[in-house]
Amino acid sequence: MKVDASDYAMREVLSMEYKDRQYRPIAYLSKSLNETEINHKIHDKEMIGRLENWRHLLKGTKFKFKV
Repeated sequence: MKVDASDYAMREVLSMEYKDRQYRPIAYLSKSLNETEINHKIHDKEMIGRLENWRHLLKGTKFKFKV
């Protein structure tokens, strides 16, 4: 999972490791930040994105994932 946040936008890529040990993207998100999100520090923006946007995909999965 890779997250890149700037002052006004955030993009995220969720990747999965395949048998050949290569990571390939399986989901992508790009969004503008609202007024409240803009005021957060970069680290906080990235952590919030990880928790909010991918939780429904990762919760209860039988696969291992790393952040």
